[in-house]
This record gives sequence, structure tokens and C-alpha cells, in this order.
Amino acid sequence: MQTPAQQLDKRFAVFAPLATALRPERGWIKAVREALGMTTAQLGKRLGVSQQRASLLEKAEVDGSITLRSLEHAAQNLGCRVIYVFYPEEPLHLTMQQRAETIADKQLRAVEQTMRLENQSVADIGLRKNTRAHLVQQLLQRPARLWDNP
Repeated sequence: MQTPAQQLDKRFAVFAPLATALRPERGWIKAVREALGMTTAQLGKRLGVSQQRASLLEKAEVDGSITLRSLEHAAQNLGCRVIYVFYPEEPLHLTMQQRAETIADKQLRAVEQTMRLENQSVADIGLRKNTRAHLVQQLLQRPARLWDNP
């Protein structure tokens, strides 16, 4: 049975080819508008706004201040649609695994330090490895615990 993270990772896989498709430097609105041979005045008319407002929308997209609603409205009036997705830098299940390993290592270091102070250090590398794996599994079974601390 797949975890929710693995299920999302599977859904993200279809977007992998798009992950490298960057927004045009001038923004999608302007790129599509110009490709269609449309002026900002014509776009403004289609959007029900002034030419100046259409230009401002294009600038807002470039500087990242455009709202999703405005972007969708512009796309619709250009015969396009917005596809909105978070695309993780790494598969979510790997992010969770790495986070669990980091926390497990931190917990083990704290215990090992205490044991060293009491002259009870653990020299058995196999035992440490098994303990670490057990801690990681426990953390992954309750993923909310992964994010208690930054």
C-alpha cells in the first residue's frame, strides 16, 4: 500500500517534462498575446479592462505579484488555461526519508553523548544501524512528527 506521499509522487511524475519549462522572461501573457499578434489594447478589451491595466497585468506576472484569478482570466481570454502545480525538488517520500534520517541521527547522537559521559559508549556498529533504521521507521509511521522543529 502506498503512502500519501508516494501517491502524490506518482501524480507528479506526469509533470516531470514540464519541470524544466520555465516561464518566458516576458511572462506567458505577453508571450502568448504577441504570438497571437494581439496588442495590449486588444487584450484589454477582451479582458474588459483598459490597455494600461492589461500592460500592468503583464508586468504583474513577470514580477510575481499577479493573482491566480487574474492569471486564469487572462489565460482564458487568450485561449489558454493555467495549470497550477507544486512540483517538488525531490520526490516527497525521499524528502520524508531524509528528514526522518536526520532526526534519527540527531537523537542517536544525543543518546551516544550521554552514554559516553557515563563511560557506556556503544561500539557495536550493527546495533547503531538497526536502532537508526527502527527510529526512521517509527518517524515515517507518524509523519507529522517530522515537522515539529525546523
